[in-house]
Amino acid sequence: MTPTLHHSLLAAVLLCGTSFAAENWPQFRGADARGVSANANLPDKWSATENVEWKTPIPGRGWSSPVVWGERVFLTTVINSGDTEAPKKGLYLGGNRPEIPATEHVWKVICLDLATGKPVWEKTVHQGRPQTPIHLKNSYASETPATDGERVIACFGGVGLFCFDFEGKELWKHPLEPRPTRAGWGTAASPVLHGERLYYLCDNDQQSYLLALDKRTGKEVWRTPRDEKSNWSPPFVWQHEQRTEIVTAGSGAVRSYDLDGKLLWTLRGMSSITIAMPYAADGLLYVSSGYVGDKVMKSLYAIKPGASGDITPPEGQRSTEFIAWWDPGIAPYNPTTLVHQGKLYVLYDRGLLSCFDAKTGQPFYIKERLPRGPGFTTSPWAVGDKIFCLDEDGNTSVLRAGDKFVLLHTNTLGGEMCMSTPALVGDRLLIRTDRHVYSIRKPSRQP
Repeated sequence: MTPTLHHSLLAAVLLCGTSFAAENWPQFRGADARGVSANANLPDKWSATENVEWKTPIPGRGWSSPVVWGERVFLTTVINSGDTEAPKKGLYLGGNRPEIPATEHVWKVICLDLATGKPVWEKTVHQGRPQTPIHLKNSYASETPATDGERVIACFGGVGLFCFDFEGKELWKHPLEPRPTRAGWGTAASPVLHGERLYYLCDNDQQSYLLALDKRTGKEVWRTPRDEKSNWSPPFVWQHEQRTEIVTAGSGAVRSYDLDGKLLWTLRGMSSITIAMPYAADGLLYVSSGYVGDKVMKSLYAIKPGASGDITPPEGQRSTEFIAWWDPGIAPYNPTTLVHQGKLYVLYDRGLLSCFDAKTGQPFYIKERLPRGPGFTTSPWAVGDKIFCLDEDGNTSVLRAGDKFVLLHTNTLGGEMCMSTPALVGDRLLIRTDRHVYSIRKPSRQP
């Protein structure tokens, strides 16, 4: 059996079975973009040595999350031939770096073996001087790849989309023209796969667009211009009983499109910077935007399916025909929110956690203090009856899921910087730091 046929059959089996979401982690925050696993064997305690199955050094810098299918782990990085300034932990103030680096960089896609962490292959997709600057805390490899079990597609904003099979053969590439972003902060919105297409959202300060490519050939299917300026939120493909739509969160408006790129509905009332990814849970769509520099509008919406036209709520109205509820002042800046067991958890960059009723927006607790870290960029995740919040110093606060704030314990990785959202695959937790990828796993029991 050829490797390609083997992977095709594996993909078909997993897509048809209940193990798909549990045994694979194909995109940012998992198959459903929710950051939740039901695997009771995932560890809730670890350190730099405890429950570490393996750790693999990763050269260069990249904040893309690892994605996993079968026995393959994929991630991206960019290696600077010169000196790279160390990122400052904490809030993003003071991190503007408008000068484009003059040194040569190398853009790479890396494949690791899930069981051992050993490199399977790595491919250089581009080499040269960057064409745009980035924020001190960004990287030139911040977009998380996407995989469907046959191919993996890596994205480097302003450079290109690159498709490989699982053996490392390049299948196609699609160039992405460099565009100026707000204050030269760079790009970060990850692509998503759905059906036969790849969707990529490029919001910038020059000419924004939503792009659909044929995933098998890389050829453009359609490109829809957008009125937005720079945003960093990935698109979300929302499948519900009425239809499938592509939801995009932007500072000007949330906009949803059909699978041909035609506008379905808009919603205005976001903060001036949008980063978090939309997602759906228990029949509602959750969209948030909470730039720390905005004093008023930090909106979080729970949206019902079936909307059309402009669904912006009238001033002072907190629910409408298509908005189950919204709150103008509770959204986080960087992390995506988390819905688990009927509760909505909001992790703020400064290390505060709130919990709300996911169906009504009623608060259970507001801005409880986590053990103080330098900042929280990573999105929280949930396993069973526990919630996990990872700070930039590599410390993970583990809390009991529920309507009361109960801190159970804190895990630490010894100070390695963390800004990537982990992958939860089977009974393994994969955490990327600024230096390594860790596989966190309970020791196997001997018979």
